[in-house]
Amino acid sequence: MAETDQSPPTAPPRGLAAFKNHVLAHKIDVGLWATRVATILFSLGYIIPVFGNPYQSYYKALMANAATSALRLHQRLPQVQFNREFLFQFLLEDSAHYLFYSIIFLYAAPITMVLSPVFLFSILHSASYSLTLLDTLGQNSWWGARMLISFVELQSRNLLRMASFTEIFLMPLVIFLIMSGQTTLVTPFLYYRFLGLRYSSRRNPYCRTMFHELRLVMEQFAYSAKCPGMLKTMIHKVIQVVSNLAPATA
Repeated sequence: MAETDQSPPTAPPRGLAAFKNHVLAHKIDVGLWATRVATILFSLGYIIPVFGNPYQSYYKALMANAATSALRLHQRLPQVQFNREFLFQFLLEDSAHYLFYSIIFLYAAPITMVLSPVFLFSILHSASYSLTLLDTLGQNSWWGARMLISFVELQSRNLLRMASFTEIFLMPLVIFLIMSGQTTLVTPFLYYRFLGLRYSSRRNPYCRTMFHELRLVMEQFAYSAKCPGMLKTMIHKVIQVVSNLAPATA
């Protein structure tokens, strides 16, 4: 009986050449990774103003996030059409929500909390692709970075919850900041539309989850014996108003 050649499969090439080939073959994915890293760096540049003007870093972080959202939309909806169906699909995309988010605050004074969601999402999404890039260089390359990526992935649920929590509490904040002149009268209305889109998101349910958990916490406090009657009434009215403003979901 003739023996068959069962040589083990060869491992994919590793090193700088493989990294270069990967970049050339996945230009949009690498571009998304680069804009997310830029969002992280500019956000840190605003919070820790060591290099350059922190206010410029703030707006650059929002512009980098807008570029990320535009690239992601190009991946999800490559064929632009001028009809109602395309607009409906466009508004369902989370990337469209954050493109809208960046535009809203590009024309307002810097608000530190605004950078929190884009910073957290950039960390979360860039971490997984950073691991892909490191794998092209070799399994044992940059072990310290791999440990940080593993930590981020373990905390992914907490990062998503924190981002949604920030999105919710930005609503009363932008209303309050009208009195200080940091936002205009238009900003809360635009942000309410954004928050409605996030609440109705099909791919990210964390905004709805956080609204539900906050309602449970407030109701639990309202029913406790330590809560004054006036405050209890106020809490129930706030819950009723917010529930009425919530968009319908499938």
